[in-house]
Amino acid sequence: MFMDDEKREWKRKWDELVEEVGGREYYRRCDEERRYPYELYEKIVERGWIGVLVPRELGGLGLPPVMYCLTTEAVAKYGYDVGTAYSMSTFTFMNIVHHGSEEQRRKYIPRFLRGEVRFSFSLTEPEAGSDAASITTFAEDRGDYFEIKGHKIFASGAGAKNNIIVLAARTNPDAPKHKGISLFLLPNDTEGLELRLLPTVARRATGTYEILLNNVRLPKENLIGERDKGWDYILEHLDLERVSIASALVGCAQTAVLDACEYAKRRVQFGRPVGKFQAISHMLANMQTEVDAARLLAYRGAYILEEKGRAPKECAMAKLFASEVFQRVTTSGMQIMGGYSLLPENDMERYWREAKALTIGGGTSEIMRLIISREMGL
Repeated sequence: MFMDDEKREWKRKWDELVEEVGGREYYRRCDEERRYPYELYEKIVERGWIGVLVPRELGGLGLPPVMYCLTTEAVAKYGYDVGTAYSMSTFTFMNIVHHGSEEQRRKYIPRFLRGEVRFSFSLTEPEAGSDAASITTFAEDRGDYFEIKGHKIFASGAGAKNNIIVLAARTNPDAPKHKGISLFLLPNDTEGLELRLLPTVARRATGTYEILLNNVRLPKENLIGERDKGWDYILEHLDLERVSIASALVGCAQTAVLDACEYAKRRVQFGRPVGKFQAISHMLANMQTEVDAARLLAYRGAYILEEKGRAPKECAMAKLFASEVFQRVTTSGMQIMGGYSLLPENDMERYWREAKALTIGGGTSEIMRLIISREMGL
């Protein structure tokens, strides 16, 4: 079976950490107060677990993607958004591990592992959403530095303290749109950088931001990897991001099913628990079946990513299915709970908001289907 003793113990430790930081109530407060979950992030750092994916020779745990999926599933147990603070930073940091210079590795890996810096990713622009390669934010070579002008949107986690944004910008305006893009390290307190927190219906804890770059100057050493090779790095990044998203969605979707099931056992109407009615019991059976299927797709994507280094089809399938299952499960959960599910103190309302956001964020369902069909040769 997939879940051997080692994996069960790893997952159990993460479940304990989530409860230690405050469990369900903590996740609810972070959402209500629109507060970044620094306490959770710091607990992970204290345990020495922030470097799950960082190779052992660089000071990390060097665990494979499937173990990382177990962590993102656990840390999103009571809410995808709170878990994003951890997952966004960890999968984004791998851009430095895989493509950073020796100087960047020496500078940032120890600081990342000590929790002194965290990371976020910024690609989307107002006119370049699903057509991500059409970005127009431009980094002009000024000799010993780059000068960056542009406008980014929906940059999740960008405003957290001590955060460094991995920013995608065009460096060759004459190249085809999938060429001439580079990645830069952009500290979020850089002069000329403006951040505006967006009042979105979800992503209330980690936060998502609009970014204005007004002649921002970055030294040449802030370029990640080779100039004009950024799109290749982005594709690699997105595989890991999508399988991480999928497993996190599964973690919260499972809680949504359990919450709905417990309510159906307690809620009495017409003289018996509503879970005894076939319409409700079959709805719950379908919910659990879909969550289990989504979990297996996420694990499969992680295994293939470890084996081959790239898994665009499998990671897109996992993200597509998990996000749509999460949306269906939370919609059904609200139906089972009725009017009580509409109240902010009911977690199902929060799960439902987060579910809608994830059929859009990280690549829309339509783009996931496009990737899958292309990988099928269509």
